[in-house]
Amino acid sequence: MKIALLGYGKMGKTIEQIAIQRGHQIILTVDKDDDDYDITKADVAIDFSIPTVAYNNISNCINHKVPVISGTTGWLQDYDKAVALCREKKGALIYASNFSLGVNIFFELNKTIAKMMSQLQQYQVSLEEIHHTQKLDAPSGTAITLANGIISEHSGYENWKLDSNENKIIPITAKRIEDVPGTHTVTYKSDVDTITIEHQAHNRQGFALGAVIAAEWIVGKKGVFTMNDVLNIG
Repeated sequence: MKIALLGYGKMGKTIEQIAIQRGHQIILTVDKDDDDYDITKADVAIDFSIPTVAYNNISNCINHKVPVISGTTGWLQDYDKAVALCREKKGALIYASNFSLGVNIFFELNKTIAKMMSQLQQYQVSLEEIHHTQKLDAPSGTAITLANGIISEHSGYENWKLDSNENKIIPITAKRIEDVPGTHTVTYKSDVDTITIEHQAHNRQGFALGAVIAAEWIVGKKGVFTMNDVLNIG
């Protein structure tokens, strides 16, 4: 499989290593300031760029009929436009806030627990995410996905905010600590006990492997998909 990497930072380089290990060829690497490239030679593109160029990368792929996997966060104000373009052009797109296989299991566990806890109003939920100091957006896309998963299953919550103590709002705490790949914690606390679920990434390998598996899966398909489709869960 011929892969284009849109975004060639630490994540892009890790994806490159894993893709080559799995027998694929990297035919194009695009840095954040490069907008003059030919995407048409690729079988699939993997976008781990930055929020300001993500939509342009994705739309370029869709317009040239190249399936695209996007793990860039912080651009979701344009997600609906990307979905509409993908459907209009009969393209193929997977966006995930986190491609780690373990995190996607964690997403489903989070929703299951939220549904159970919705009947127990004495518990208050909160989220914490910790990432490396180079991460540009806060809260993380993964934390937002977790919060939205809770909202979808728990009638006691309507939205999320950073560092909030408002009623019906899920408070998210975002911390930036050197060399932390990603830790996400969901806590339900009452006067008598605390229930916590947590996912800790040990390195970038899990994110990269999931992105490459998604790229392998999407080739030959048309539509807008999620990691649940790739993993056949949820």
